[in-house]
Amino acid sequence: MIFNTPLFFWFFCIFILFYGFAFLRQTPKVYLILAGSLVFYGAWNYSFIPLLVGSGIADYFIAQAIYNAQTTQHKKRWVTLSIVINLGLLGMFKYADFVLLSVADLLAALGYNASISTLSWVLPVGISFYTFQSLSYTIDVYRGDMKPRKGLVEFVAALSFFPQLVAGPILRARNILPQMHAIKLPEWSAIKHGFLLITVGLIKKTGADLLAIPAQKAFEAEGAISTLELWTGVLAFAGQIYGDFSGYTDIAIGIALILGFSIPLNFRVPYFAVSPVDFWRRWHISLSTWLRDYLYISLGGNRNNNRTRNVFITMLLGGLWHGAAWTFVAWGAFHGAIITATHGLANMKIFRGFSESNARLVTLVKWAITFYLVLIGWVFFRATDLPSALQILVGLHDFGSQVEWGNNAMAIFVLASVWVLLVHIMDFYVIKGADKLENKPWLFWILMTLGQGICLFIGEPSNEFIYFQF
Repeated sequence: MIFNTPLFFWFFCIFILFYGFAFLRQTPKVYLILAGSLVFYGAWNYSFIPLLVGSGIADYFIAQAIYNAQTTQHKKRWVTLSIVINLGLLGMFKYADFVLLSVADLLAALGYNASISTLSWVLPVGISFYTFQSLSYTIDVYRGDMKPRKGLVEFVAALSFFPQLVAGPILRARNILPQMHAIKLPEWSAIKHGFLLITVGLIKKTGADLLAIPAQKAFEAEGAISTLELWTGVLAFAGQIYGDFSGYTDIAIGIALILGFSIPLNFRVPYFAVSPVDFWRRWHISLSTWLRDYLYISLGGNRNNNRTRNVFITMLLGGLWHGAAWTFVAWGAFHGAIITATHGLANMKIFRGFSESNARLVTLVKWAITFYLVLIGWVFFRATDLPSALQILVGLHDFGSQVEWGNNAMAIFVLASVWVLLVHIMDFYVIKGADKLENKPWLFWILMTLGQGICLFIGEPSNEFIYFQF
């Protein structure tokens, strides 16, 4: 069930009628949220509902066992069990075939003709998100950052909360469980802001689907393609993945606000970042902070001069989290390298002034370098395989190419550039000044109606969000 489809519209209308007018007490609302979330999830593949519910039940009782354990050793055993269950399920469904095929390729390279059968299991939608969300709960209890919550139904309802279930943001138990325990009536200001975010998210998704066309042309071209069209495709994909993913999270946050829940922002105008480190403070914040708090710090963080190693491990696994392919590993390694380089240069006396300067020209240069590096990274993320990625990277820098531009190539490049800029300006306004628009009801509702109407006539409801595959 996709947000930008009539099916979800009618689902949400029916849900909100029961939520707002029939199930008025706390406990019935929780049961309704759980039931609605399972219906929403089951619309993709109902056979994976037991996997989702089972993961929640297991971690609920494991967290209780961790809290009640008398010794540190017993606590470690319980949290290890949680890690094994969660990562084991994720590994089987998402990475088993990747490992088997990689082993087969390695043996073939060594001269052994091995015949290895793959599992070919269907990837449960959203498993990467709810696995990390559930796992963070048991780790937090183990670390003593929170006490286990009472109420199994509340926990499973929070884990399966349908707005963010299949593509995030990744919620922390300490954030969502107290809200699920005491559901608040949404204020009118929150409802209006929710409608604004839903409209902005739909606009982003509509634009992202249009950008998919030049992106596909560049990354799946069968013949030679000009340097300009390659740059257009890479820029278009940057706009596509941002509009698609941040659009989903905007809609998720907006729906949650209408239901009385507060979900943290997942993006803060990331293409305005002025360093690779700054980029990851702005991009997919729920994942980057999760990796920082539960992986990077667990590895030792900045201590004992192991920052470089820990950054690389964190980013490699962050890349692999996105998909079971060597292109994602390369993407993670690339970001690990540029983050490490950023730290290294900032510590060098010759670059320290440049790194710390806030002068407009210097800031512009830092932004240009960062945006260029982010675009290069997206080549690995989008390419079908590593040879294709390397071929595209060579083509991007072949400014002496004799391949002629296609029709309207420059116009498409300009339009893609303008769209990426406009989306970020729109986001910046939503973050900093949305209240000014929301306090003008006549203008607010005209713009909301106009925005959603445009999406209805231009958009493609059949197009799934990119992050469903992760």
